[in-house]
Amino acid sequence: MKILLTGATGYIGKRLLPVLIEQGYTVVCCVRDKNRVQSEGIYANPNVSVFEIDFLKELRSSDLNSAIIKDIDAAYYLIHSMSSNVKDFASLEETSANNFIKLVKQTSVKQIIYLGGITNEEKLSKHLASRKRVEEILSKSGIPLTSIKAGIIVGSGSASFEIIRDLVEKLPVMIAPKWLNTKHQPIAIRNILEYLTGVLLKSETFNKSYDVGGPDILSYKEMLLQFAEVRGLKRFIFTVPVMTPRLSSYWLYFVTSTSYMLAINLVNSMKVEVVAKDNELEKMLGIKPISYKEAVQLAFQKIEQNNVISSWKDSLVSSYTDNSLLEHINVPTNGCFIDRREKEITTSVERVLENIWSIGGERGWYYGDWLWHLRGFLDKLFGGVGLRRGRTNKTEIHTGDTLDFWRVLAADKQNMRLLLYAEMKLPGEAWLEFKITEKNGKKFLQQTATFRPKGLPGRLYWYSVLPLHYFVFDGMAKNIVRS
Repeated sequence: MKILLTGATGYIGKRLLPVLIEQGYTVVCCVRDKNRVQSEGIYANPNVSVFEIDFLKELRSSDLNSAIIKDIDAAYYLIHSMSSNVKDFASLEETSANNFIKLVKQTSVKQIIYLGGITNEEKLSKHLASRKRVEEILSKSGIPLTSIKAGIIVGSGSASFEIIRDLVEKLPVMIAPKWLNTKHQPIAIRNILEYLTGVLLKSETFNKSYDVGGPDILSYKEMLLQFAEVRGLKRFIFTVPVMTPRLSSYWLYFVTSTSYMLAINLVNSMKVEVVAKDNELEKMLGIKPISYKEAVQLAFQKIEQNNVISSWKDSLVSSYTDNSLLEHINVPTNGCFIDRREKEITTSVERVLENIWSIGGERGWYYGDWLWHLRGFLDKLFGGVGLRRGRTNKTEIHTGDTLDFWRVLAADKQNMRLLLYAEMKLPGEAWLEFKITEKNGKKFLQQTATFRPKGLPGRLYWYSVLPLHYFVFDGMAKNIVRS
């Protein structure tokens, strides 16, 4: 059987793909940029193929008539725009859903499976209302739809898990908004994957909608305290009624690794009670619900094993306006300021390559880490992403991953090249590239920082940090070679 998987490079998609392959399906992965997938690993599997398509744009005839999708049996719709601009993400989600329907109507698809959010209150947040609207669009397509609707998903790398982790591990005492008393029904990522695969081409689930959740109904405060208990931490939480949604959003933004836009959407959703309605799906599929505490423990097992498959931070959501990595992968030279360092490698090339592939996150930047943290703090103050995103895996990097306040544009270990693009707030654009080259029989590390300024503010910025660049970039190159 052949499955169409949208959102294949997203948090859920990355985890669902290996499960589908293990169960013997052939999978066509829909991606907006082929550079986001690796030629090795699961994408080298003969049962996996990649279909490049942007559902936010008018579909081309070549998209609609592509032979690769004509004979699909089922399609997963996992496209999500939660961290987009607050004002327009709903319209973007509608556009994406309508284009998806236009595409799959050209195929032999027998079922659409949609992962949405539980909507059991009349007054919904913009995010949950948008999820409900997408479900309505998909249900009117004439193709049998199975909707799986969940609340908080608990798993290593999930947005909710990482935000709760940030709050618990950083704040011994929390003065928190009153929405921490709102009830929710969290569900383990393992259970979500069981539901998504369990309903696949099961006719009795066609044209039905199911709320799914774990066995525990908890307030956010209870989730934070139980998380702390699993981690062996003592935490104190006091709720106050005076914290406005805006203040709550800033609170999440500065304490956690979330973006400000995602913080706003999360706060709006967190005020809404999300509890699953009873249904027979759990019994029908023979799924054993995993408790909240057990889900947290399982997540940390993955983290400790350095085996986190996907993270919400690495996902380029469908609303990401600067979505094509190809737009930045060719580093410009005209009108740019360039800092290039070249150091001879007198130790093992493999060791130097390992150092490059371990940069950022807990390992740091090899020189002047306090300056990098200061730059990350200033970035947060001006509404940027800061350094708190870290990295998903300590030793592996893939194209499209986040790496502190950088985005990975190219991670080619075979050709010994790593290219990063800055997502910090800047009066211009910045790239940082590491390459291992050979000259006269000797190996060298070539480290190049490129900055393309925007007007006078960009030029003033470059010259103001030039003295720091001299020490930081030179020290970084030396230590990568020596470490």
